[in-house]
This record gives sequence, structure tokens and C-alpha cells, in this order.
Amino acid sequence: MTPRPAAARSRRAIALPASMVLTAALVFLPSAATAAPQGGTGSTTPSSSAAAATDGEQLSYVVNLRQGKGVSSVREAIAKAGGTIVEAYGQIGVVVVHSANAGFAQEIRKASGVASAGATRTAPLPAQSTTDLGAPKVLTAEQAEAAAQRAEAGEDPLQPLQWDLPAIKADKAHEKTLGSRNVTVAVIDTGVDDTHPDLAPNFDRAASVNCVTGKPNTADGAWRPSAAESPHGTHVAGEIAAAKNGVGVTGVAPGVKVSGIKVSTEAGFFYTEAVVCGFIWAAEHGVDVTNNSYYTDPWYFNCADDPDQKALVEAITRATRYAERKGVVNVAAAGNENYDLASNSITDPSSPNDTTPAERKIDPRECFDIPTQLPGVVTVAATGAKGLKSSFSNHGLGVIDIAAPGGDSTAYQPPQAPATSGLILGPLPGGGYGYMAGTSMASPHVAGVAALIKSKHPKAGAAVVQALLKLQADRKACEDPYDIDSDGTADAVCEGGRVYNGFYGAGIADALDAVTQ
Repeated sequence: MTPRPAAARSRRAIALPASMVLTAALVFLPSAATAAPQGGTGSTTPSSSAAAATDGEQLSYVVNLRQGKGVSSVREAIAKAGGTIVEAYGQIGVVVVHSANAGFAQEIRKASGVASAGATRTAPLPAQSTTDLGAPKVLTAEQAEAAAQRAEAGEDPLQPLQWDLPAIKADKAHEKTLGSRNVTVAVIDTGVDDTHPDLAPNFDRAASVNCVTGKPNTADGAWRPSAAESPHGTHVAGEIAAAKNGVGVTGVAPGVKVSGIKVSTEAGFFYTEAVVCGFIWAAEHGVDVTNNSYYTDPWYFNCADDPDQKALVEAITRATRYAERKGVVNVAAAGNENYDLASNSITDPSSPNDTTPAERKIDPRECFDIPTQLPGVVTVAATGAKGLKSSFSNHGLGVIDIAAPGGDSTAYQPPQAPATSGLILGPLPGGGYGYMAGTSMASPHVAGVAALIKSKHPKAGAAVVQALLKLQADRKACEDPYDIDSDGTADAVCEGGRVYNGFYGAGIADALDAVTQ
């Protein structure tokens, strides 16, 4: 496969090799699309504490309390260590703190009632990295008009370009139902443009918020991305619930509601305090499903032998489990590096991504991509228009739960006509449409199917919805060899059988079964 340049901050969406620029979704591409490196186990991680800012530079921290302890038990200790409480989530015992004391984490870990604590970033507030996020391939007016002429009765104008809907039988599902208005899917992401004509009819303002600082900002429109920010969240929201209204595209569950929970900074970072805020907000505001097409910065993998990274894992684990207890199904993208997440060793060249990354070998059984690898989170791999694992999609036996369309190079997996691109079409801020690709695009397909299941079974808890997702999935066997670029060399190794394997998990998500079984 064509080698890819070094890493992006998150798994939003990817571009494809420069030789395929005519079908590329983005001009920016995450890290090398190779299988896990050979040799080495365990984690060798640079100390995040050593990388942290010096005195005078303010960082953000999470302080995780011991079971049964309240915020009042640590308030004095936090102040004594030079910290200021930004928000306290008593439901899960997590406190968001700002401090300019470089030794804050070490000091507060010694306090009675503290289970763990760690810096959520290695750059001072605000984050100073402004790496380009790339841009979608925008659909032209001519392409839109050509698609509209091919649309059949009952189809939205751009639906002929959406090969991904029949790939999971969503078009057939829509003949039965579009989903329930009583179901809300929250897009925890870069923000959602709720003024887009394909999103406005289904947007749930009451379940939307800006969580970027770790403290909910409920100002009207605070959930929207600025003109300079990534269109990622808007695209994802449209894949889930773009209205079937005679305009643009159709979502997987076009009758359910969608909300925007903005957790990404203007520079595009998804920090722990924001992600924790997002899950708690969803749990407390009637959300049924969350979509998480990102990894939590600045560490791609968070290792238990590092006290800062350990604390980040604990904080987000508490948040996701709290949401699950409230009935929320959490769905997350598996990642775009073609990593085998079940291997003994992976080389991570991208962490910490908000200051200076240093190459490190990690053991993915001890170092976790969060929230993707957390217990109870549905981990989604991507497929292309031919139904094969996308060239970039992470995989791993025992890690991947299910697969869904995320797109791929049109050269690798071309769609059937009238679709023309192997990427995923969705709405963009400002009323436009464009193509993107990545496991970022696969995850919302599964979130949409989960919303259809919840519509069919409104009293089903999170565990039941997850079980139905897997039981109803279309079984998909491994390819042996998997040579997606046809160069004679296997590009990844799939382990497992037809019922469950490392490429597709339980299989390809099935929207028709979701509404009929």
C-alpha cells in the first residue's frame, strides 16, 4: 500500500494517497497505514509529567476521587496545591482543575480521598498546535444536479450517490420506518451546524451544549463550529439523521433527533475534561446513543504505567459507564492507521500531539485508545463500497465489535453506479455537501442503526441494544489474503471466523433487521 505520512490528532476523517487526488476526501492524512510493527511488548512511554508545562504555564487536570468521597473532601487540598476547580462531576467523582503549578498532579495524588490525578494536556492553556485538519471534497452544483436527475420516487436528491445506505439496507429500512422522534443521538464532536436544511428538522437543542472547557456552556448556538473549525461533526450528524425531506442526503435514521455536544477546541483537540463533560451531559439530558469519532488527545494510547495517562483513562471510563447506566449506547470509531489493536506491540509516532510527539512502542492490551477501547463502548471498523475492510481501518480480534461503511479510495473499492465516489457523502456547515472517509464515517452508521433499534424497542437498555446490534449484523468472513491494493502483498491479517473476526467483529450493521426484528 502507498505509505502515508505521520499522524493526525484524531480520527475524524482521512485523505487517501496523492495519486488518487481526484477521489480524495481530505488533503490531510493520518499516520502510516501499516500493520503493527514486529517485536517488542509492553509500553515505553515518555513521562507526561516531565513533558508538562513549567511553573507559570496553566494546565488542565482531572482529579478522580476515591469511592464515597465528595468534592468537599479535596477542595482545600486542591487549593493548597495551587489548583482552581473549573467543574466537579459528583455523579462520577471527577473534578476538572486548572493549575499553573507544574507539580500539581504529584501533590494532589498524595491527598486523602484522591484515587488518581493527571494533566489532560502537555501544552499550556490554550492549546498552541494548529495542525491543518484538511477539508472535504465539496460536491459541485453540477454533480448535485446530475444526482438529482437519477433520484427515484421517494429518494432525496443526493441519495443516488449514497452507496452506503443500501450497504446496510437502510434504504429498505426506511420503507418500514424512519425512526422515532423520541430517540436522540448525540454527536460528541467538533460541533454541529443545526441551521443546515438537512439537520434543522431533526435537531435537539435541549440536548446540545459546548463542553470544550470541561464545564457546560449552554449559550444558544454554542454547539456550532466556527467558520474556521472542522466540518466533521456536521458531516457525522448528517450521516446519522439527515432528514428525509426532499433536500440533499438521507441519514441512516432520518426520523430520530440529533444533538451536538461540542468537545473540540478551535485547534481541533479533544481533551479529557471536555469528553467527560460530554458523556455526563448526554447521560443527564435524555440522549439514547452517543457517537464518538475521535480519540482523546494528546495521547493516542494511554498507558497504565504513566500516572497522568492512567488518570485520563479512569476519568473517561467513569463517564462512559455512568452514561451506560443511564441507558446510553456509546459508539466509537476504531481508528484510521490500519493498526492491529490485538497485537502485542504498536509503534505510536504521534503522542503527545499537542507539543512534541516522540515515537514509542506500546502494548494495546495495557495502553488504551479512549473512549474506543473502553469496556462497554461499541468499537466500529470501516468498510468500503465493495464491502471489504477499508484500507486504513484499524482492526483486531476481540477489539472490533461491528463494521459499517466508512469509505475507501475509489481506486480500491469503487461503488456501483449511479454513485461515483467510494467516499461517504454528507452535509457540511453552511448548507453544502461533501465527501469524507474514515472510521469516523463508519461509527455514525452504527449509531444510526442503534437509534433504529431503540426506536423499535424503546424500553431496551444499553446492553440490550448493543446485543441486538451484534446479533442482527450480517456475518462477514475474513479475506485471505487481504491485499486491498492488489500489489501481491497482504496489507493486514484478519483473525477469526465468519461469526466473529478481527476485521468485521460480529459483521456488517443491518438497518433492516433493526426495524423488523
